[in-house]
Amino acid sequence: MTTPTLEWWQRGPIDGIPDMLQPVAHMLLQMRDEVPAVVSALPLQAWNARPANVASVGYHVRHIAGVLDRLFTYSRGESLNDEQFAALRREGDAVVEGEPAILLDRLSARVDVCLAELRRIDASTLADVRLIGRAKLPSTVLGCIVHGAEHSMRHLGQLIVTARVATETGA
Repeated sequence: MTTPTLEWWQRGPIDGIPDMLQPVAHMLLQMRDEVPAVVSALPLQAWNARPANVASVGYHVRHIAGVLDRLFTYSRGESLNDEQFAALRREGDAVVEGEPAILLDRLSARVDVCLAELRRIDASTLADVRLIGRAKLPSTVLGCIVHGAEHSMRHLGQLIVTARVATETGA
């Protein structure tokens, strides 16, 4: 009998990540494991399917990487740049032949960048105010980081359902 792989939160602390940020690291690593497991075998048409007019699998994969990039940018007290705005505009574009592997690589690389950033964060700054977007909505360093991880997991859930419906309906 084989032992099922434990979820990241059950595996103990991630080296170098401050205690307060362990749940964020666990969510990011869990999401990074699950996304490819769900989508890697999907045909290209399933990456672009929008059953019941929901967002496509391709959108979710791009959006997860993008939201992590944007929210970690805000957590540093920085504004988004032109490249980030352009990426945001492309999140809903159709996925083309050969692109799924590239999108998964980008997502994995973004998680690596986020984990490296978590290792560098001074825990005494977690309550520092950060302003989000053009509207300058108030948050904190911790709020940005936690929301990035939580938002990623929310989109993972949506991606799982979309992938399954697209596969079963042949959409």
